[in-house]
Amino acid sequence: MASMLGAPFAEASSRIKDIVQFESVRDNMLVGYGLVVGLDGTGDSLKDGQFTKQSLQSMLNRLGVKPTAAGLDSKNVAAVMVTATMPPFSRRGARIDVTVSALGDSKSLLGGTLLVTPLLGADGAVYAVAQGQLAVGGFAAAGAGQTVTKGVPTSGRIASGAIIEREVGFKLNSLKQVKLNLRNPDFTTSRRISQAINAFLGTAAAHPTDPSTVDIDVPKAYAKNVVGLLTDIEQLRIQPDQQARVVIDEQTGTIVMGENVRLSTVAIAQGNLTVRITETPQVSQPGPFAQAGTTTTVPRTTIAVSQGKDKKMAVLPNGVTLQDLVNGLNALGIGPRDLITILQAVKAAGALQAKIEVM
Repeated sequence: MASMLGAPFAEASSRIKDIVQFESVRDNMLVGYGLVVGLDGTGDSLKDGQFTKQSLQSMLNRLGVKPTAAGLDSKNVAAVMVTATMPPFSRRGARIDVTVSALGDSKSLLGGTLLVTPLLGADGAVYAVAQGQLAVGGFAAAGAGQTVTKGVPTSGRIASGAIIEREVGFKLNSLKQVKLNLRNPDFTTSRRISQAINAFLGTAAAHPTDPSTVDIDVPKAYAKNVVGLLTDIEQLRIQPDQQARVVIDEQTGTIVMGENVRLSTVAIAQGNLTVRITETPQVSQPGPFAQAGTTTTVPRTTIAVSQGKDKKMAVLPNGVTLQDLVNGLNALGIGPRDLITILQAVKAAGALQAKIEVM
């Protein structure tokens, strides 16, 4: 009996590690400004791109070269923004990937090389330095009368293109309290998480403080071993709860509804007014042996109006499920775009017991 009841629960449950994020265990965004050189005439226009020209002059001055402003006239250099994601607990000397994107009017970064570029964190400190040959997936080719572009030639990546120079000063094992942040905040889910952790630890160490946070006091058995504590509790399974929600993407006509969406008693009638206009121009010519007249085109317009008389009204009783709702609307012959309008009207009538989110 236990196995029969446990199987469906296990299918609906999720590991704690999949629905929460451990506080302070996160990535860090890095950004930098640099120059890409070695382009085949597809770089920035130095006459118009003042920041590219100034950056190039500053770099050459640091290397002991003193060019004149008139002497800088090249299409082989481009100003770029460099971005990277620094994983948690990255150590000095480790390498990370970087993304390079053109900042000026460069046409392509294909074949370019990024010069030494410091990457800054949110606090303004340099955490990594990037340099290397770009890998650009797109390309552009132009002739006198035609241009062909594939992908995005003004953006590229450098695999392992940055070296970590500064570590984030954070010691996980010295923490005395750990916070779990729910990815989908919910009172029921946060309470279930704390109950599962307390049952595993055998003590009331976990307690929810709000719908998105569960605090855990590190037990004495896990002192100086927070990694072991997180490893044990992240494998625990709980059944997450969520608010009934309908997500609508009006651009693509996509509708996603959760299983807890319910309707109060409501009657739905949907009628389409369709106007079809067809233009069929005809050519009018003067009769044979006519003394005057010219051949001309005469417009001929056909207008057809359909009011959707075959549409019917459907009544959905109180507490219908998602399946009942879909079946009822499909019976009316309603497509996804009409369904979006109906759902919004039902919500406005107060009969839809769910939250609508329009993307």
